[in-house]
Amino acid sequence: MELSSSIYKNWVFTDQALPKDLLKRGLAVEDPNIDNGVKLLIEDYPYAVDGLEIWSAIKTWVTEYCSFYYKNDKTVQTDIEIQSWWTELRTKGHGDKQHESWWPSMQTRDDLIESCTIIIWIASALHAAVNFGQYPYAGFLLNRPTINRRFMPEPGTVEYTELAEDTDVAFLKTITPQLQTLLGISIIETLSMHSTDEIYLGQRESPNWTADDEALEAFKRFGKELELIENNIIKRNNDKRFKNRTGPVNIPYTLLYPNTTNYRREGEFTGKGIPNSVSI
Repeated sequence: MELSSSIYKNWVFTDQALPKDLLKRGLAVEDPNIDNGVKLLIEDYPYAVDGLEIWSAIKTWVTEYCSFYYKNDKTVQTDIEIQSWWTELRTKGHGDKQHESWWPSMQTRDDLIESCTIIIWIASALHAAVNFGQYPYAGFLLNRPTINRRFMPEPGTVEYTELAEDTDVAFLKTITPQLQTLLGISIIETLSMHSTDEIYLGQRESPNWTADDEALEAFKRFGKELELIENNIIKRNNDKRFKNRTGPVNIPYTLLYPNTTNYRREGEFTGKGIPNSVSI
């Protein structure tokens, strides 16, 4: 909690946008000639390459949706419902951040679009990228070595004598006990599973979630764009130039596949799929 609290002091909502995050981490440079406004410095960076395509699709969908209901860029500032929601978010959900200069004022349609895109990105693709690969990568414990829980023994102590006489026994006493290790693996196994009734990005439980035809058509386009992105990811995963996808271990980067409906099997880990929103 202390570590999280310390990090949160420097947390900036607007920096959670993927392009800004990549710029901030020195992994991209600004380039106005590119759709997302950034150029990656590392071509073989699966999370960034796949993520920027997902980010762009989300932003296009949000832009089209907001444009149906806010016909010009000045109407947001007069929308009582939006202003009320944003005020509540600032004062209750993030009360300790409400006076920060970087909080969007939500006075224009662009403010609304950017903020909604960030929220959707965090609750869907970003969460998928950091969560659903935990077991496929760390279920093999050597990929996730345990920590040493004892100091190196001092000469002349009982522990030092034990180390000298039987190194293996002494070493096993320094790492996580077997029961705790099994509990840890079980937890990441559970976290890495998609629910059997998962609703993925670009999907809705009801096809008629709104009566507005324009919004429904825009959502269909969003779904089609996600299908194209998934095909692009599959092609990159088969491209031998990209060693971070097809290297010696041969683990393709699938965490940002938008949909796993075609791959999902009961009780299996797919390591694929972006849920429509965080479930925990």
